[in-house]
Amino acid sequence: MAEKHNYTEESIKSLDWREHIRLRPGMYIGKLGDGSAADDGIYVLVKEVIDNSIDEHMMGYGKTIDITITKDKVEVRDYGRGIPLGKVIDCVSKINTGGKYDSGAFQKSVGLNGVGTKAVNALSNYFRVQSVRDGKTKIAEFEKGKLLKEHKETKCDLKNGTLMSFVPDNTVFKNYHFIPEYLEELLWNYAYLNAGLTINFNGQKFHSEKGLLDLLNRRTDEESVRYPVIHLKGNDIEIALTHGSQYGEEYYSFVNGQNTTQGGTHLAAFREAIVKTVREFFKKEFDASDVRASIVAAIAVRVQEPVFESQTKTKLGSINAGPEGPAIRTWVNDFVKKELDNYLHKNPTVADSMLKRIMQSEKERKEIAGIKKLANERAKKASLHNRKLRDCRLHLDDAKDEKRFETTLFITEGDSASGSITKSRNVELQAVFSLRGKPLNCFGLSKKIVYENEEFNLLQHALNIEDGLENLRYNKVVIATDADVDGMHIRLLMLTFFLQFFPELVRNGHVYILDTPLFRVRNKKETIYCYSEEEKKQAVAKLGNKPEITRFKGLGEISPEEFGNFIGEEIRLDPIVLKKEAAVQKLLNYYMGKNTPERQQFIIDNLKVEKDLYNTPLKLNH
Repeated sequence: MAEKHNYTEESIKSLDWREHIRLRPGMYIGKLGDGSAADDGIYVLVKEVIDNSIDEHMMGYGKTIDITITKDKVEVRDYGRGIPLGKVIDCVSKINTGGKYDSGAFQKSVGLNGVGTKAVNALSNYFRVQSVRDGKTKIAEFEKGKLLKEHKETKCDLKNGTLMSFVPDNTVFKNYHFIPEYLEELLWNYAYLNAGLTINFNGQKFHSEKGLLDLLNRRTDEESVRYPVIHLKGNDIEIALTHGSQYGEEYYSFVNGQNTTQGGTHLAAFREAIVKTVREFFKKEFDASDVRASIVAAIAVRVQEPVFESQTKTKLGSINAGPEGPAIRTWVNDFVKKELDNYLHKNPTVADSMLKRIMQSEKERKEIAGIKKLANERAKKASLHNRKLRDCRLHLDDAKDEKRFETTLFITEGDSASGSITKSRNVELQAVFSLRGKPLNCFGLSKKIVYENEEFNLLQHALNIEDGLENLRYNKVVIATDADVDGMHIRLLMLTFFLQFFPELVRNGHVYILDTPLFRVRNKKETIYCYSEEEKKQAVAKLGNKPEITRFKGLGEISPEEFGNFIGEEIRLDPIVLKKEAAVQKLLNYYMGKNTPERQQFIIDNLKVEKDLYNTPLKLNH
């Protein structure tokens, strides 16, 4: 018999703003995370504070923003108008309070419309706000959203503006850490989208004069692009594009300064408009995939009252370009059609280079068409889900489930390692793909090899990335190999595969290395797992009396019961951080090409200590 529940007046509870944010933080900042992913919550907190300063700059107040971020504290100082002193507390602690509701003051703002800094306040162990206006200042301090101290308004000789600082709540963001490269990418995007703005961050200067042109020039290699970046600007719209030599498509899209990492209406319209314009200009009905193959492009738009598909604003919904303006698809299409067509007519050399690249893509696509069809049939017959892949129940495309961002695919070597992970994993969220020995070194090979090589073909089908990342099945792709030289070699071979054929998977922050302990130190009362020699020394000192020390030589040696500790809530993942100025072809040539004195010296300098290979996030920048 079903259990009875009384539904009375006592069942109805009203939460204040602070309690609601702390109870349901995902509604306000997306996923929490520990900082190992670029879209983890701690970076959203940083962004929400900076957004207010950016809005001031956009309104014409303040050309400089000073940012200091230490291990656990964030401080942002702008030189705008400063929050009105009488509303300092309300602006950071009362929902539906803020200047963004005055459409005349903030018509195309980037912040969360009166929610952003409140969410930061509620999710911080300590939060401080100081406003300076016309020789007077007001300070307020909070703890987890509760007012600790309201300082009296006093006179001062500081420049106008606002200073906010906070320490994220470590009970909400467990084991969090800031990765400098993620912060730097965030700040570079602000600089590109606000030409003339200077951001000072921990001694570094971020500044751009040419906007998206600077962005694309920084993210491409002069030797690999087929023609100089096309840069076009209009009223509230800016685009930049070129074709390179890499596989796949690479886009950077923004709405009102927000990096819409999941794209949306504006990006879909941009991609469609490029194809339509190219077809009409060259008077040939090219396949859309041939036009867009190897493209690197960026689009930034500013619109009034944008509608996003999530609170964290990573995907733009269907909207108009203005209160009475055309649908955004029409607006973007009209701009691209007119401006790109004009540019190609005025620059015949660029047009010729673009045509040659498109025709090359067309030729390559036709060459592998037959192989691709056979490979897809083989993948079906291989019973992928039984033979190579132990799937999970939830996928990234299960849009309504908040846990979809926690979906993970572990790529393992050997049956013993995959067996341990399979037995100890969370079957709801974690899948396992088992490699058979060392994968092929695909450096310098064409995409044809992806379909000819059974291992690669089955892996791309498991990830569902054959035609791009739109239908990626797992948010995290984790390479789980042994902590030895062979394991490192497999990591490099897998990274070569992803960088060669699916670079956007790495660039978009989906690829990680699983960090597993090297040692187990235990006595009869306690067991400590150690990820480095230093941690082992500390464990031995703590336990004393000559504890038992086990050196794990391979993942297969770790029992499923123990493995559950390493891939559960306390999982340690090292993200593959591909710096935005790193050119993929140069990286591949350097790491996987012929041995050179330069690379030999790199190995001597960097691979002296075995643990160095396995305890540091792999940052690819050459």
